[in-house]
Amino acid sequence: MNVPGEAVAVIETRKLCKVYAPGSAAEVVALRDVDLRIGRGEFVAIMGPSGSGKSTLMNMIGCLDTPSSGSYLCDGVDVATLDAEQRAELRLQKIGFVFQGFNLLPRMSALENVAMPLGYANVPHPERMQRARAALEAVNLGERAAHRPSEMSGGQQQRVAIARALINNPAILLADEPTGALDSRTGMEILALFERLRDAGLTVILITHEADVAAHADRRFEMRDGALNEQAVHA
Repeated sequence: MNVPGEAVAVIETRKLCKVYAPGSAAEVVALRDVDLRIGRGEFVAIMGPSGSGKSTLMNMIGCLDTPSSGSYLCDGVDVATLDAEQRAELRLQKIGFVFQGFNLLPRMSALENVAMPLGYANVPHPERMQRARAALEAVNLGERAAHRPSEMSGGQQQRVAIARALINNPAILLADEPTGALDSRTGMEILALFERLRDAGLTVILITHEADVAAHADRRFEMRDGALNEQAVHA
């Protein structure tokens, strides 16, 4: 486990708030003064029941939404200073996303799925293929590069999705219920992969409602009614 020191945090929020439909009868306070600091190379889990605010916080961390108040620094960059196009560029460069549903394109091979984000970054085709093949090798799927999603197991599809998330060498891997569609054994393999990525220096943030999944993280937080609290880790 890597313990964050005084270096610049990869993720830092200060009194982050999000209010939907403020001042109306339908007002919803989704985030309440959330303070969060995550250092490089940490594996952190954020738990909470449906409606607790964890999805809103994930969207903030992923630069998919903006706060009503407070601040968010992503790898030292104050996201509030960026316009929509700059936030999109920050997402592309700094954050890899992994979802429960894999989100692979069925007509593309594993190699083509993994290479796809490099097209948005205007990387030449030969380099895209080379980097995508290396990413698949990194998740032990090099031999499945030519296979389509329908020809792979759920665990293999999730590893393809993880390789795609890593293709731009992001600082942060943001995983939303990544084991939710997998059996327990395959889920354990994915969590072990996250631990290896953490050991290689990647910051991994796991959104989950399952305590046994969150237990694999170095630090665990719980969201309830929009407030975030760190849980004590017992030896």
